[in-house]
Amino acid sequence: MIGTLINVGTVLLGGALGLLLGSRLKARLKETVVAGIGLFTLVYGVSLFLKTENSLIVLGSVLIGVLLGEWWKIEDGLNHLGVWLEAKFNRNHTGETNDQFIKGFVTASLVFCIGPMAILGSIQDGLTGNYDTLVIKSILDGFSAMAFASSLGAGVLFSSVMILLYQGSITLLAGQLQALATTSMMNELSATGGVLLVAIAVSSLLEIKKIRTGSFLPALIIAPLIVWILSLVH
Repeated sequence: MIGTLINVGTVLLGGALGLLLGSRLKARLKETVVAGIGLFTLVYGVSLFLKTENSLIVLGSVLIGVLLGEWWKIEDGLNHLGVWLEAKFNRNHTGETNDQFIKGFVTASLVFCIGPMAILGSIQDGLTGNYDTLVIKSILDGFSAMAFASSLGAGVLFSSVMILLYQGSITLLAGQLQALATTSMMNELSATGGVLLVAIAVSSLLEIKKIRTGSFLPALIIAPLIVWILSLVH
């Protein structure tokens, strides 16, 4: 839960600074900072991949995971969920101030919660106690919260409640499965997660090439499952 609490703190801090700075916050600063975080995320993802004991397991996990992800339309589902939530929260509200607050809350909540990094980081935190991925996400979210709050107002601050509930729940659930996980399972999970982080860096942060990163999420389940199957065979 430490990673999630750090994430909540950075969003609150970033949002508060955004409210203070207002329109003085330059878009160029945010873009440059995000690019720096993207480069670090890319290198960090590669370092996680190097933890693998068998790269073929990671390859198989990614390929099977992507096939399942596209079959289940996970990326589309995440996008549809975001559209549905925004429409639901913004419906039947006539007051301009109320609309602005809700828009800030919904926009920030979607950006901070609906994405592979939130899920990956929370799983890693719960299973291994390693919250490095969530710290990276926290820094990114902090700057994003600053930008959102400067234009959308105080509603952005309340997205921290959604982060606590969403990521905290995933972390606690993963923690319940910790007793079943072996060192090899964790190594391959981390290595597969590294591939996802590289995809996030290339697609969302550096914007080099658009990748449907949500479709990769099943790979996080497939990796330890393959390790378990191989252990039965041997």
